[in-house]
Amino acid sequence: MRKRRTFKLGAMAMTLMLLLSACAAGGPGTSTDTGTTGATGSGDSGGDAPAGKTTISYWTPFSGGDGEFMTQMIEKFNSENQEIHVEQLANPASDYYTKLQTAIASDQAPDLMVLHSSRMPQFVPSGFVTPLDDLAAEAQIDWGEFNPTILDSTVYEDKHYSIPLDTHAIVMYYNKEYLKKAGVLGEDGNPVYDKSPEGFTEFLNKIKSAVPADVAPLAQPDVRIDSYWMFWGFYNQLTDGGKFYDAEGKGELNNPQALEALEYVDSLYKSGLIPPKINDAVKLFQDKRAAVLITGVWSTGAFENIEGLDFGVVPMPQIYDQPATWGDSHTLALPKHGKEDPAKQKAALVFAKWLADNGEMWAKAGHIPSVTKVLDSQAFKDMPYRSDYAQSADFVKYWPRNEKQGQINDNIIKEFEKMMAGKQDAKTTLEKADAAIDKTAGK
Repeated sequence: MRKRRTFKLGAMAMTLMLLLSACAAGGPGTSTDTGTTGATGSGDSGGDAPAGKTTISYWTPFSGGDGEFMTQMIEKFNSENQEIHVEQLANPASDYYTKLQTAIASDQAPDLMVLHSSRMPQFVPSGFVTPLDDLAAEAQIDWGEFNPTILDSTVYEDKHYSIPLDTHAIVMYYNKEYLKKAGVLGEDGNPVYDKSPEGFTEFLNKIKSAVPADVAPLAQPDVRIDSYWMFWGFYNQLTDGGKFYDAEGKGELNNPQALEALEYVDSLYKSGLIPPKINDAVKLFQDKRAAVLITGVWSTGAFENIEGLDFGVVPMPQIYDQPATWGDSHTLALPKHGKEDPAKQKAALVFAKWLADNGEMWAKAGHIPSVTKVLDSQAFKDMPYRSDYAQSADFVKYWPRNEKQGQINDNIIKEFEKMMAGKQDAKTTLEKADAAIDKTAGK
């Protein structure tokens, strides 16, 4: 009884806090539709629930290609399963987590939700996610079937809080025509460069000398998060790299390894190997005006549908001591309710396990499946491109766990943008990044 009262009091407090935040931010309004009827997402899917089936509600932030593949998976599950019916609500990604927090706090949460690994520090410590260990056995979930690196992103204090569906890491796409022209394409169709900062720079310089002047050797925006992702991958490739906070939770980015990685990223911009003022790097690559692009695996599906684009894809370039790349994961979690329904919880986990076990369908969107047997399946191996970067799942590096990590990242990105605009050097950028970490974290 006490637990339920505590949950309801916490929910009321969180709801009030969110509403006040919305008012303070001058948002369009404070009302949020948290039900599955009449919501403003991209629509429900799954069809009408047949009588006698357990119906579960499922919230996702997917749109475009991702959304289409997820809808196809739901439709297939509903057609095959005799006991469970899934109704999806696809919310706009821009306000998905705000709506989700509000729904959980007001005890109107769905039965199953997509939760990024990077968002778990906001949800798990708040008691908004149900631990799964006691429920997993009944749903026949075997944690040993998952890639251990991906699975670890869902574990808190030795408890499993969600079922990992994938990892989506940044990888390197390349235009084979341009690399061949520059003499840096191997007979196996893969890029040829020495695994060092100097080697990768030389690789890009050879491309720059061989391609037309309006073709970017490496396409990256000089605003938003892309350069930060690239920095995080290179930084974690260095021995003793990847430090973000010290033992007291204060910023620790201003260190020799981070400086080495950031100065290298900055050099790519300053040398013109990444041309200035690129806004849409993905479109530049699609239009054959970029030779190399470092971005997420989610672009694979779009690129393979571009007629005449002869491209390849490999993991994030390793230029330092060990392979590493930035990444995140879509995971499947049970939101907390004031009163839980065991039948719906079991049904939700059966469906979540089915999604993970049928990861080859989800891989069509470009993501790397979390279940190792899916990666070994012929269906996955027969897909073009995916196997070329699937090993990234073994060395993906997630953001540190901090409930304010998203806000902290936003503030650091602002400092990166100043650096790329030539307003400050890498050393100053890291000094200001640490200051932003401490201020945002209240240290």
